[in-house]
Amino acid sequence: MDKRVTIEIPDEMLKLVEGYAAEAGSAPDVYIRDVIEQHLENMYDIAAGQAAMERLQAGEKTYTWDEMERELGLNA
Repeated sequence: MDKRVTIEIPDEMLKLVEGYAAEAGSAPDVYIRDVIEQHLENMYDIAAGQAAMERLQAGEKTYTWDEMERELGLNA
């Protein structure tokens, strides 16, 4: 279920949002929701990348493409 959130932003920021929304052919509220969604996805991806880097630095085993194919029985 969707929830309504109310925020206050400076007039200059609202003008920017309205301008970018118009360029995107979108209403300002839809544009803001899309920007927030994109930011949250980016934050998730960054966290996943950092976690992978920590595993590699801790010595997690990695495989070359050829090793992966052999391990999975994919090499013909």
